[in-house]
Amino acid sequence: MLTFTQRIRSANDIEISFTLSLTASERTRTRHRFETHDGESLYLRLPRGTILQDGDLLRSQIGDIVIRIAAKPEAVLTVTTQKHLDLLRAAYHLGNRHVPLEITPNYLRLSPDPVLQGMLEQLGVDIKSEILPFHPEIGAYRHSH
Repeated sequence: MLTFTQRIRSANDIEISFTLSLTASERTRTRHRFETHDGESLYLRLPRGTILQDGDLLRSQIGDIVIRIAAKPEAVLTVTTQKHLDLLRAAYHLGNRHVPLEITPNYLRLSPDPVLQGMLEQLGVDIKSEILPFHPEIGAYRHSH
């Protein structure tokens, strides 16, 4: 089993051994065992509070293997509207429920939830079910490095 304990800050001239695709939820796990497509076991043992981002690099404990983290496509709801105030209103109500939320100027994205979808429909925004990489906000009190 390969153990990864170190995030690499610079990717200059580093050979990437392989890519590990993780969902948004999996990218928040600091202690977790994963299986690669080849059946190899990987163990992440990262500092508490680490949130991995798409493109992050991790070095094995021994230092001989580097993996790239990729945001794995997953089921999401994408919220759009023609009125920016409606998008802000939707973000406000979702924020009150403390759900992981991807926020951009043109859309909001969240994990599927029938209760939240019903609330959003009542707000009159457009909602589309998709399979895409999900990049929720890290949060004001958490750090990514």
